[in-house]
Amino acid sequence: MSRESHRRGHTLPPHRLPHLPEQKSAAPSPPARPERFNTAPADTVERALLTCCRSLRWAHRLVEHRPYPDLDALLAAADEAAYDLTPADLAEALAGESLTLLPDGAYSAAHTALSAAHAAYESRFGHVFVICLDGFAPDEALDQVLAGIRSRLANDPEEERVLAAEELRRLARGRLTRLANMFETDRDGDGDGSGDGSWADMGEEPGIVETHGFRAAR
Repeated sequence: MSRESHRRGHTLPPHRLPHLPEQKSAAPSPPARPERFNTAPADTVERALLTCCRSLRWAHRLVEHRPYPDLDALLAAADEAAYDLTPADLAEALAGESLTLLPDGAYSAAHTALSAAHAAYESRFGHVFVICLDGFAPDEALDQVLAGIRSRLANDPEEERVLAAEELRRLARGRLTRLANMFETDRDGDGDGSGDGSWADMGEEPGIVETHGFRAAR
């Protein structure tokens, strides 16, 4: 796949970072055609897309290539944009990911093991560990994260960069599927996302975000 040269814009200010959505074990039934995604204002769609992948160039590209005939075309465009991320774009997207934490009430040994694994990973690679947990049950998430970190610690930095990019692509694909469904099921019925809790309101409030199947504090 070709790698086009793109001029990158400003990165998103940290205090304006949108929330990342929680991963689910299964995505909802997708809409036949992303009508509202295609017709909503560009800045609204771009901000919503940044909840899927925190690369401005990735979001810009998906907005610019509208309209999409169906969800498959949208996901294919998202995959292509993810494959074309430059190292700087990838670093920007990774910097926007949240550290995975355990749910409240998890036993202390699990907290210790996960904290130690994350610290070792960040010390080696310089960014948080990312993994797509779509398709796994919630009670399998901790084991998947720990096993993933421990196995990937053996990678050299270039190998891990490739794997991290692939996990981000998979994360973005799952999040985008859910986002497209949110656009089409907006209860306002006018597609402008102006109602409470709609897709346009994603990321407006600071604090707790949901990512990787765990609660993560920014």
